[in-house]
Amino acid sequence: MSRFPSLLLLLLATPATAQPVGRPALPAEIAAWDIDARPDGKGLPPGRGTARDGEPIFQERCAACHGEFGEGLGRWPELAGGTGTLTGERPLKTIGSFWPYATSVFDYIRRAMPFGNPKSLTPDELYAVTAYVLSLNDLIPDDTLELNAQTLPAIKLPNEPAFFDDDRPVSEKAFWSAEPCMQNCKPEVHITGRASVLDVTPDAKSAPKVE
Repeated sequence: MSRFPSLLLLLLATPATAQPVGRPALPAEIAAWDIDARPDGKGLPPGRGTARDGEPIFQERCAACHGEFGEGLGRWPELAGGTGTLTGERPLKTIGSFWPYATSVFDYIRRAMPFGNPKSLTPDELYAVTAYVLSLNDLIPDDTLELNAQTLPAIKLPNEPAFFDDDRPVSEKAFWSAEPCMQNCKPEVHITGRASVLDVTPDAKSAPKVE
């Protein structure tokens, strides 16, 4: 007896010439999802905005999580600062210190922000908020610079040179094998050392007192 009798009956009753379920997506439906903004600016919508325009929008829609100056509140991400920290023990990955492209800032805000109400900002608001976030990181000269589909891609972020295309299809091709290894693939593991102190768990007397 089949565990899925209804599915079995459906398969038996479906003729081999049955038509596919569904229909091709309409152009407007595709356009609603095809909203990626590339580093060269392709995909950016018409619109404009300045950091001066974006400040009140940011304070109303974004500051509750990210702080008035992008400093982050509670456990919410910091958006500004962190310059020169990426090689340190506690790197701070912000838009100014880590992100590669200004268009990526626009793209992320467009898709995911504000938290709880994504895709609610108009193109003008998106350009304005992006400009304000970039200004918090001193990445644009002043708060009157107009960002649009032409000027936004021209802004270069400091960490862009640290990003590069995945070159494994070229650099690692010599290690590829048409036949996958199925047994004895890794060298035998040998223990080369042991901990010199094994009783590292403190006893009741030496353990720190907990209030």
